[in-house]
Amino acid sequence: MTVIGLDPGTEQSALVTYTGTHVASHCIESNAKILEWMRGFSAHRGVLVIEEFESYGMAVGREVFRTIRWAGNFEAAWFPARVEFLPRRIIKQHLCHTARATDANIRTELIDRFGGPQRAVGVKKAPGPLYGIKSHAWAALAVAVVWHDLHAHDGELIRSGVQAEF
Repeated sequence: MTVIGLDPGTEQSALVTYTGTHVASHCIESNAKILEWMRGFSAHRGVLVIEEFESYGMAVGREVFRTIRWAGNFEAAWFPARVEFLPRRIIKQHLCHTARATDANIRTELIDRFGGPQRAVGVKKAPGPLYGIKSHAWAALAVAVVWHDLHAHDGELIRSGVQAEF
């Protein structure tokens, strides 16, 4: 089962395609370009998992609302295929076993999972499976990996979306 992890942003977002054993592709592109790709992708395969926002009662700014709108646009473009949302809190708990984990902690856990720094990332002459992943693509990878860990064996969730009948 292919899981497409998405870390939405205000202008750019990160996508990672994860098969359960390896990273098939990754990119950081403009939201418009990702949306165009999603709308033109005729044979949706797999599940799109978007990192979900949680406010914890704190005030948020305009950028957060803009990012949330983009997440909704991505969800609509992927329809009728399956879309899931995964809160950052669940990602931190699953990978690092604490809600206090930072982006650096998550990145370290992912690198360790794929064999450590030398093997997972590698170098230009000998790239590893995570070679070239940077910035927000780490968050998108975390979304895909954690969702796969939690739901890969749940047959009810691993299916294409079904259009609602009204």
